[in-house]
Amino acid sequence: MTSPAALPRERVVSARSAVFIVFALAGVAFASWASRIADAKAGLDLSAGQLGATLFAMSAGSMLAMPSTGRIVNRFGIAPAIRVGMIIGVAGFAVVGAGVDLAESRLVVGIGLFLIGSGIGVWDVAMNLEGASVERLLGQTIMPKFHAAFSGGTVASALVGSAMSWASVPLLPHLLGSALIVTVVGFWAMRSFLPRDLEEQEAAASDSASTAAAQVSGGAGGGVAPKARSAWLEPRTLLIGLVTLVAAFTEGTANDWLAVAFVEGHELPAWAGVLAFATFLSFMTLGRLLGTRWLDTYGRVPVLRATFALAVVGSVLVIFGNAWMAFLGAAIWGVGVSLGFPVGMSASADDPARAGARMSVVATIGYLAFIAGPPALGFLGDHVGVLRSLLAVGTMALLVQVILESVREPTRDATTAAPAPAREAS
Repeated sequence: MTSPAALPRERVVSARSAVFIVFALAGVAFASWASRIADAKAGLDLSAGQLGATLFAMSAGSMLAMPSTGRIVNRFGIAPAIRVGMIIGVAGFAVVGAGVDLAESRLVVGIGLFLIGSGIGVWDVAMNLEGASVERLLGQTIMPKFHAAFSGGTVASALVGSAMSWASVPLLPHLLGSALIVTVVGFWAMRSFLPRDLEEQEAAASDSASTAAAQVSGGAGGGVAPKARSAWLEPRTLLIGLVTLVAAFTEGTANDWLAVAFVEGHELPAWAGVLAFATFLSFMTLGRLLGTRWLDTYGRVPVLRATFALAVVGSVLVIFGNAWMAFLGAAIWGVGVSLGFPVGMSASADDPARAGARMSVVATIGYLAFIAGPPALGFLGDHVGVLRSLLAVGTMALLVQVILESVREPTRDATTAAPAPAREAS
């Protein structure tokens, strides 16, 4: 068995590099489809409403797969779970491509999107679990940088997708080729993941400690410790899920509506709306790269209080400022939403014994924002305009301040062995 204390730091650093690759590949896979949505809409001659209903299949797949990911990981391990997710995703990409190019069937595309959502849902939770383990072993905050790698993967893949669309490449070869490349590289990278026996030993050690604590709290006649209750019944886990939901809503709202708000609300050309969205993405990525130092220096709660406040300021500038102030607001908004989701993932995995179950719950709650957010903003936009509907972002970012204590980190030190000193040449 591999002991966390005996695991060489170089081994954990190697696992960290592998996690970076897997996160980036997840971004590539997601954006491969996202970059061709307009082509699929045109190919199937869908209305906006029909497209929205079809896209729901992908969210439904993720929501159904995520709650079971913790059990899959506990039984088979993190790397096998991700491999299964990748294979399901490959099948989904093939079905979507065939549904658009060959069958020209919205039903076939919906089935493919359900498979993609299911595969990426399992993949998402499992890779965050691996990232949380690496973060815990190194004793420093890394999760935001992993999510920055995801963002980088989406940007690179979107550029490729744009070129494919410009060259009129059919969806099937593009999506299937992208999925196969992602799977091959992902399988190769996961050889450097942390050892499976280390996952089991960490969980067993933490579980034993929890059992001992429960017996002590029960008194001398306590007997057998009570069985752990479902993560869905743990108040802290549910509060972390709500923090993650708000983070996903403030991020997802910008993804879906920011460019439209600049075009319709500020009466700017379409290219300016795209530029505003690119500004938001760039500063969100920058916030994730810089945020690890902020979190290690000041802690999760103070940093999230500040960043969510920035999200409020940024959204207000976008809504009420002139065009130039709105661009500044998009940048501030990007920094403001950069850390909420990765911190929620880290907080859900503070206890290794319950990490799988809790992260599945938190991810499921967080992803509700991607299902409810777009139609909710669309409903508000129909009544008050797209630009004013963004006030919901600031409102939620203010309300979440009340529950941020739920993500406070435990005291953490590096648990990996220090590298051996180099020998002098004889």
